[in-house]
Amino acid sequence: MSIAEQMGRVLQLTAISTNIKERLDFSCAIFGPDGGLVANAPHIPVHLGAMQEAVQFQMRALENNLNDGDVILTNHPAAGGSHLPDFTVITPVFHAENGTPVFFVASRGHHADIGGLTPELTDCLNEPGKLPNCSGTRTLMHNIADLKAQIAANFKDNAETAVRDLLKTVAKKLPEAVDNCLKAKDFMDDGSEIQLCVKIDPDKLTAKFDFTGTSEQVLYNWNTPRAITYSAIIYCLRAMIGHDIPLNQGCMKPVEVVLPKGSLLDPSEDAAVVGGNVLTSQRLVDVILHAFHCCAASQGCMNNITWGDEKASYYETVAGGAGAGPKWHGRSGVHTHMTNTRITDPEILEKRYPVVLLKFCLRKNSGGNGAYNGGDGVERQILFRKKLTLSVLTERRSHRPYGLNGGESGQCGKNTLKRADGRLINMGGKSSVPVEPGDCFILLTPGGGGFGTKTTDDQNTTPSDDEKKAELKNFFEKGSLFDYRMTQEGA
Repeated sequence: MSIAEQMGRVLQLTAISTNIKERLDFSCAIFGPDGGLVANAPHIPVHLGAMQEAVQFQMRALENNLNDGDVILTNHPAAGGSHLPDFTVITPVFHAENGTPVFFVASRGHHADIGGLTPELTDCLNEPGKLPNCSGTRTLMHNIADLKAQIAANFKDNAETAVRDLLKTVAKKLPEAVDNCLKAKDFMDDGSEIQLCVKIDPDKLTAKFDFTGTSEQVLYNWNTPRAITYSAIIYCLRAMIGHDIPLNQGCMKPVEVVLPKGSLLDPSEDAAVVGGNVLTSQRLVDVILHAFHCCAASQGCMNNITWGDEKASYYETVAGGAGAGPKWHGRSGVHTHMTNTRITDPEILEKRYPVVLLKFCLRKNSGGNGAYNGGDGVERQILFRKKLTLSVLTERRSHRPYGLNGGESGQCGKNTLKRADGRLINMGGKSSVPVEPGDCFILLTPGGGGFGTKTTDDQNTTPSDDEKKAELKNFFEKGSLFDYRMTQEGA
């Protein structure tokens, strides 16, 4: 894993775009000779499971046509990609006289300006490719520099055993009436349904994740490539295991996945998928964790915000509330589950872009109440200083993040545009609008769901400030994420 972490450090130091250098929207990993995930740095969960599919697709496509020094660039969703802005750079590694790669290294980075001005306008997306010598991006030099950085940046039994032990433990707790089957469902804001039945074989210690009953693919862009579902499953399995294991293909060996052809989770090759990576992936995690009765739903969204004009653009994902669990309150104002990026520092944001950050704080009481409370979302207000186009791609604006075991659901998010003349306009969950100088975008992100029923004599209420200080004083951070953060902060 240390090699993958070093790859990430090189990539961050070498890149020049805000997305990779500041927001850390990238992932690095090492893959075996069969293309299976061997080790990864603690980067972006939604990337890591899908990158294995990308490596194995290229192995099948290129067969024996790989040579020492080759570099493969791919972003196709049907070839293991997550969505088009995520570029994966794959490098085969050879040893001595061995004619085939002994392993692969790969990095996946988010290039925010790929596609066009507003990602929701599918007709406009195809226009740049019709013009001679047009790259389809306003920041070509940034894209090229980041790709060069990715190129420069460039065993399983333990994980398999841990997953089988998890399945064994879960199967023992299931009553006979449920026939070793865990069921859950949830909805996207447009009403599309994701259904899951996890059938556990207690003898073989295997599980079938069957998504039969999931809604058909949609006209818009939150369809999800198959690889994203694998990312969600491998992330949830790893999160439910109570000790450190390597995140690799061993996690998936005891698992069979059934995805209905033509559904939201296995769409046709020409389906729009950019939102599947950042929206539907979060709903998949909610459904899986609900099936295992693990914890309440977190904010279920990455809150994708983009603005720009013909010369430049900016992209960010914004934190929200985490769901509570059987023994913990949900964290407030954090990135959850399938995302793991930072927010751009206010000083950098205001220096590089024509905006003013008016407000950025926790959204009090947006988390669901319970014996353990869900985390609060955030409020973020952006004032625009010139004419731009603002786009939002968000979820949980209609369906609240669910509570569990009697806990209350978290509050929905909301996207509001306040015009310079004082008018307030509800933008909905997904829209693109022109903004003028003096206009202000007000973002309220969802809170997490609560866990358990709160009673009058419940001792597990929200801790006081003194209790929080005592808890932090006695808590010692550890693990790969802590080590990685210390490396980042020590730069």
